Amino acid sequence: MAFSSHSSPLSFVVTPVDTEISRFLERRRAEVVEVGSELAPVLDALEAMLAGGKRLRPAFCYWGWRGAGGEDDPAIHTAAASLEFLQACALIHDDVIDSSDTRRGLPATHRRLADLHTRSEWHGDPGSFGHGAAILIGDLCLAWCEEMYQASGLPPEALSEGRRPFNLMRTEVMAGQYLDLLAQARATESVEDSLRVMHYKAAKYTIERPLHLGAALARRYAELAGVYSAYGLPLGLAFQLRDDILGVFGDPEQTGKPAGDDLREGKRTLVVAETLQRAGRADAAEFRRHLGEPALGMDGVEWMRELIASSGALDACERRIDEYVAQATRALESDLVASDARAALSDLIVAATARKH
Repeated sequence: MAFSSHSSPLSFVVTPVDTEISRFLERRRAEVVEVGSELAPVLDALEAMLAGGKRLRPAFCYWGWRGAGGEDDPAIHTAAASLEFLQACALIHDDVIDSSDTRRGLPATHRRLADLHTRSEWHGDPGSFGHGAAILIGDLCLAWCEEMYQASGLPPEALSEGRRPFNLMRTEVMAGQYLDLLAQARATESVEDSLRVMHYKAAKYTIERPLHLGAALARRYAELAGVYSAYGLPLGLAFQLRDDILGVFGDPEQTGKPAGDDLREGKRTLVVAETLQRAGRADAAEFRRHLGEPALGMDGVEWMRELIASSGALDACERRIDEYVAQATRALESDLVASDARAALSDLIVAATARKH
């Protein structure tokens, strides 16, 4: 199957990945509900989480495979789809850590399970129940990520080759999550610290390692790892930086989260670090006072947005995105990557950075 400039590189991935996830969950539901019918709401919550998403990680894995000369094959779609379970694990746990109320416009998993507790009039604290249940669902996703990968149908030799980037990706995203948690605890204001969190929590996990996995599964990791890193790392940083900007300035109808929610949660993003470095002393002190204030109203959000813009932080972040995109684009000039995959990966630069949600 050839990619044309008239097709979306995501269109090659979304439908088959969705199909593989649905089939996998249907089989697992039968096994889990056999343990007890009380577990049905757990599967419902997980299916709701997995129903959304842009499928970017499977897309980069798939096009990493195609760039290494791999043919379109149902087994690569299954292996790539396994990354959505890792993503679900990370998001479910992240929402618990951040005490987020929503995800993609719907109640976050822990809120959904807390509501179940309330409606059922069970004993104890609904919030504690929701947190505990969400942690377990996230753990289940991590286990199923491994199971789906191993049972993808690719040859054992290919799965063995893919094992190193697959394992590294899981390790690095958890390490990145901890660095992010630490940044909040330390009230980090350093641009360098923010970039390190982005590097491990987003850039490597979202783009570089999925590309590496695709190359490894096609048995060309050693040849393509450098090219894919030169493309994937800057693009991953641009992707996360766009996400952080949307977390402050995005339209709730598009992002699925309340306006300014990242400011209320006190996320120590590069946007925040740039603002605190560029703002005057009095404005920076006021910004710090509002950052992480759960009851922050829209007047406060608007004031913080204005400071981010007027301090030059927003423009600085947009310039960084442009620079990272340029680096990723230059990396695609390599003839080591198959031409149809180069065209798809070029389009994925736009999909990852010029977005509204």
